[in-house]
Amino acid sequence: MNNQASINQHLNDPRWHAIQQRDQTADGLFFYAVSTTGIYCRPSCPSKTARPEHIQFFDNCADAESAGFRACQRCTPNGPSIAENIAASVAKACRIIEEADTLPKLDELAASVGMSASHFHRQFKEITGLTPKSYGAAHQAKKIRQELSAHDSSVTDAIFDAGFNASSRFYANSNAILGMTPTSFKAGGEHIVIRFAIGACTLGAILVACSDKGVCAILIGDDPEVLAHDLQDRFPKADLIGGDAAFEDLVAKVVGFIEAPQLGLDLPLDIRGTAFQQRVWQALRAIPVGTTVSYTELAQKIGEPKAVRAVAQACGANKLAVAIPCHRVVRNDGALSGYRWGVERKRILLETEAQATHGAQK
Repeated sequence: MNNQASINQHLNDPRWHAIQQRDQTADGLFFYAVSTTGIYCRPSCPSKTARPEHIQFFDNCADAESAGFRACQRCTPNGPSIAENIAASVAKACRIIEEADTLPKLDELAASVGMSASHFHRQFKEITGLTPKSYGAAHQAKKIRQELSAHDSSVTDAIFDAGFNASSRFYANSNAILGMTPTSFKAGGEHIVIRFAIGACTLGAILVACSDKGVCAILIGDDPEVLAHDLQDRFPKADLIGGDAAFEDLVAKVVGFIEAPQLGLDLPLDIRGTAFQQRVWQALRAIPVGTTVSYTELAQKIGEPKAVRAVAQACGANKLAVAIPCHRVVRNDGALSGYRWGVERKRILLETEAQATHGAQK
């Protein structure tokens, strides 16, 4: 094979395109060596890209070294990748945030993991889907729930133990964090009224529950009793009241939406979650009936293209079936992936929506 033919072969090789793009997702799949330098690298190496005729491909580090090449000191192909090192640094920062009494300043967090503040902020957000400040707030919210659940902790003690410097700061956002007053949450939802009813639809049993703020749960399953227990476990001391005739109409609306999704579902919702989860759920509600998006596309829609895993976790945390349509998210190849209420139900929902929109277009 002459030199030009070799160059053309390299130019048409997807591995060459991965090197040009410094594609981190290709790291570990192959390695490349540069004949003029005697060095081998991982695809994402930040070094200047060599000419294609000087490139050799290898499946592993051992083969490259057996051929006489030495490891690049910039991308360390025979050690942890840059992405792995950054992920480890972000994990370390998360532990620092979780263990701190008060949220450390951005400069302090960045210095603790050996990064500049701007680079650290960008990498932290790409990996976790949250800024360090939002991550700290989410951890505080989790901690206050744990502290309030402790029998030997007063509300005031719980607020300060969770890292709030002033009780006024917490009370200003307590409804958004807990969905109720901290005193009521500590009492296990005592005296909080949650109305609910269980019906039937093509997906099986369905439970709809409402707080005074709106629909707080839509649960689907095979056993109505299991659904009722699920609701009761969330607020063991809440006043769970069976819905009256008016409430039955609300359940009928939810069932009607499942059977005829083109009708839409215009109900007030009591949505509780972290700031990141709320962003994902809002994006889910914007997906039109009869269409789907991938987890990657959903991450791009909220401006967090690298937070695909965090987006998938937010979809899995959704407790409002069909109202927040996480069933409209599929894998990149279009295949159905895990669904809180079962993949078969996800398939039925998507088929029903596709038929509804197809019928409307006729």
